[in-house]
Amino acid sequence: MTCVVRPLASADEPQWRALWRDYLAFYKTELPEDVYSTYFRRLLGDDPQDFRGLIAEVDGKPVGLTHFLIHRHGWKIENVCYLQDLYAVPEVRGRGIGRALIEAVYAAADAEGAPGVYWLTQDFNAEARQLYDRIGALTPFIKYARPA
Repeated sequence: MTCVVRPLASADEPQWRALWRDYLAFYKTELPEDVYSTYFRRLLGDDPQDFRGLIAEVDGKPVGLTHFLIHRHGWKIENVCYLQDLYAVPEVRGRGIGRALIEAVYAAADAEGAPGVYWLTQDFNAEARQLYDRIGALTPFIKYARPA
């Protein structure tokens, strides 16, 4: 099994939608159509404020995705990278797809002079956390959000 990670292309939209829908379902989230279309358009755009997308393929079939954002940080001179979404279809988990996607984000961040890469996950995501514990460092931060 050979995994290829590459930037999203406009032709990937149907496969990306299916992968992202499954990712959102894992987190018990549904979003309206305008969010899908807007987000995909932004992923392909050239605005540095927008997220970028990568897709993982095995034998030409999309099996995973990640979205990330390079941004400024108040405590550093160099930019940092936020990895927002990471998903691999259940059939390929444990085969290096998640690692390949994260390492591709690391490489993209390094290429942009943003050596810091961070991400969040929910505490119940035990399967993904096994990978994260091997290739990342757990921080002591706790996330808060404005109440709805």
